[in-house]
Amino acid sequence: MEALLLFQMSVPMIVAIVLLVLMAAAAVVLYFLGKKMQKKQEEQDAYLAANKQTVSMLIIDKKKVKFKDAGFPQSVIDQAPKMSRGMKVPVVKAKIGPQIMTFIADEKIFDSIPVKKEVKAVISGMYIQGVKNIHGKVETPPPQKKNFFKRTVEKLQEKAGAKPLNK
Repeated sequence: MEALLLFQMSVPMIVAIVLLVLMAAAAVVLYFLGKKMQKKQEEQDAYLAANKQTVSMLIIDKKKVKFKDAGFPQSVIDQAPKMSRGMKVPVVKAKIGPQIMTFIADEKIFDSIPVKKEVKAVISGMYIQGVKNIHGKVETPPPQKKNFFKRTVEKLQEKAGAKPLNK
């Protein structure tokens, strides 16, 4: 009799248990995929650090364009993952000596790269990791206007005594 009561669960209870099991399985899979991708990222960072060099370059142009439209050689486009070919990447055209080359810039430093200025950049292959010395005056971009939501959040944080977020 008791065995029959255990197996006579309601349909919503069975659905909830199945969903809970599926979510637990998804969490485990995502955990291991995350660990694998983090290890791969660390290997790539170590490779970039080992191959970095400082060069002097004249920045001709910078913009964000789709990877396949950036002007890279076909062999580079073929090596890129299919999903990243359609993504927009920060591209910098620069003149190093007599040669004009196309580079991919790091997202963090893309806004700080001046156009039509000579800089000393840290590069690794075709990837710009940093900008060291900038010759001439540095033009900082004007601060962006804050939208209603950001202004409200800052006011509330100020009233609460919290430090504002710098993003």
